[in-house]
Amino acid sequence: MTKRDWTQPNSCATLPPMSKGFLKNTYGLDSVEKTMEHYSQWSASYDAEVSENGYALPGRIANAVAGVTEDKGAPVLDFGCGTGLSGTALKLIGFEVIDGMDVSADMLAQARLKNAYRTLTHADATQPPPFHIGEYGLVTACGVIGSGAAPIKVLDDLTTKLASGNRLAFSFNDNTLADPAYPARVQHYRQNGFALIFEEYGEHLPGIDLKSTVYIIEKT
Repeated sequence: MTKRDWTQPNSCATLPPMSKGFLKNTYGLDSVEKTMEHYSQWSASYDAEVSENGYALPGRIANAVAGVTEDKGAPVLDFGCGTGLSGTALKLIGFEVIDGMDVSADMLAQARLKNAYRTLTHADATQPPPFHIGEYGLVTACGVIGSGAAPIKVLDDLTTKLASGNRLAFSFNDNTLADPAYPARVQHYRQNGFALIFEEYGEHLPGIDLKSTVYIIEKT
């Protein structure tokens, strides 16, 4: 696989940040197409709006994976990296080699500005994640799966890319946890070749009173 370094920002991402209240519309999106368009339009003002609402998830996931990782020099994949807040949190806590991947070119343009990543790859939302089985000992998916984001199939696709001993860190927000299919999928993994090594419910976006559960599973 050849990773592409996303160097040319889309023109939409170069516009001055203008808050249009994108956050309030995020959790009602009901298709991949609407979700991609939403995040593309939100890219320039995303960091400012989620920061205003106390976005805690990137730091929570970074702390969680740091607590169970001995070698922070091994490559990490930040899948669904968005504007790079999750990669920045990983870098700040000591991870040295971070690759980012996202389906939005506009979000990737913002991530490039943070200088947290070794590579940034533009993924195709209609295809499985473009990396090899066992390529990464740790994959993170910070706020990627669930309501207002990627469908549960994407989580399944990620688990198929893990070799024995590899780990996946991900999160389900309150809206996602309200759908029994999502917690049930975690139990399914536990019964089919994965160990749940971390689970914590806590702050997500305090500004809108939204919480989430962070999970880390390991392929056995």
